[in-house]
Amino acid sequence: MHYVYIIKCKDDTLYTGWTTDLEKRMVAHNLGEGAKYTRGRAPVDLKYYEEFTDKSEALRREIAIKKMTKTRKEELIQRDSIEE
Repeated sequence: MHYVYIIKCKDDTLYTGWTTDLEKRMVAHNLGEGAKYTRGRAPVDLKYYEEFTDKSEALRREIAIKKMTKTRKEELIQRDSIEE
């Protein structure tokens, strides 16, 4: 499975990424071993994700989300909130 995700960093910025292991990637981000952008911005919170069976579809979606404004990403998060 391939995942595209949005996390919220401690400085209130949003980061969008792609992975095949969502749980492992969240641990890496929070240990400062994830993307260069998120280093120093931990802890991060998973706010949104989508699942794909095809890697190329996931990567296309990641690019599409990265092109969105912060407001649009926040709307996406609100619409499909994973928070309990």
